[in-house]
Amino acid sequence: MQGKKTYQEKLFNQFRLSERVPEANFYRRLHTAIDLNFLYKTTKKFYGSSGQKSIDPIVFFKLCLVGYLENITSHRKLIAHCSMRLDILYFLGYDIDEELPWHSTISRTRQLFPEDVFESVFIKVFELCVSAGMVAGHTQTIDSAPVKANASMDTLELKIPEADLEDHLRQIRNISNRDKNKPLRQSKENKADKDQQTLSASHKELQAIKSRNTKWAKDQDARPGAGAKGSRYTSNKTHYSPTDPDARISVKPGKARKLNYLSQLTVDTANHVISDIKAYHADGKDSQHLPDIVKRVKQRLWKSQLVWENCVADTGYSSGENYAFLEAIGLKSFIPAHGTYKGGPDGFTYDKDKDHYTCPEGKTIPFKKVLLKKRTIPKRRNIADQNSCA
Repeated sequence: MQGKKTYQEKLFNQFRLSERVPEANFYRRLHTAIDLNFLYKTTKKFYGSSGQKSIDPIVFFKLCLVGYLENITSHRKLIAHCSMRLDILYFLGYDIDEELPWHSTISRTRQLFPEDVFESVFIKVFELCVSAGMVAGHTQTIDSAPVKANASMDTLELKIPEADLEDHLRQIRNISNRDKNKPLRQSKENKADKDQQTLSASHKELQAIKSRNTKWAKDQDARPGAGAKGSRYTSNKTHYSPTDPDARISVKPGKARKLNYLSQLTVDTANHVISDIKAYHADGKDSQHLPDIVKRVKQRLWKSQLVWENCVADTGYSSGENYAFLEAIGLKSFIPAHGTYKGGPDGFTYDKDKDHYTCPEGKTIPFKKVLLKKRTIPKRRNIADQNSCA
């Protein structure tokens, strides 16, 4: 016989959340595996002794963890999502008739705690993973990913040179219609310090982007309907964000130019446990951050009595300095060289004591000077005189 379900709300219900969440549920298992009671002592100094009670710091950090696990970046969406999940309510310690904190409370609490509080939570969770035998330590992989900053490209402002801004810009580069006026969206508050607002790029560097900037301004301002709000070519050398001064303009092939941070992530290969994560400025190269990452991870593993042996990364982390650095501290590097690397020419021998090369004809090619490639990468130049070798 066909059944038909009719819903009629009851006046009284007998309901226990613990009975509804299965024993094998991920959040139920996580609830028993992680102990965050140390947060009460860690965060006590950030609260007063009177007034209304704040959100429980453990609940706040558990909400942050849920947002990461569920890939939810909006606090408003996070609260709405948690309120519909019985297992997450059980993990947070809320019953079905209890109202979750307002999303604005999550935002204010995030701003209340400094970085070292979040770092202490990360270290505590990492130590729990080590004690559970999930971290081997001998092999660590490093990779990066851009993280979108909470700032708009429309609020970018021009950096101010020591000379008069308009006269200086007319001499060295063309500007689009949007740069001739105010930003498309004026920021309420300029949080950038004086160094970030000052144009530090040299005349030669600005000349290097002049052709790109001229073409960009001409193409974008000529678009139908562009008018005074046409697009513009932006660069970290000429623009900054007043709302988020630490954000930098970056772009990847096939991606739009955005204000980003560069997240550097280190993962233990045994069970894919994150052993380190940190955000850097997005205008830097991966290879520039490798020494800082290695020092931090090596110290963390040493405190957990783990020995790091192998460092695995992609081509972006390759450089002669990084290879030498890893070799000096006893780490084996599994980092492929750049595709443009061709090695040294055949038949040339190097004399380390006299610091010169000898060509196949027996001619000496002495060291001349160190060139700075892109201002930061040193490159040694050995070149022979024309009299000795044509």
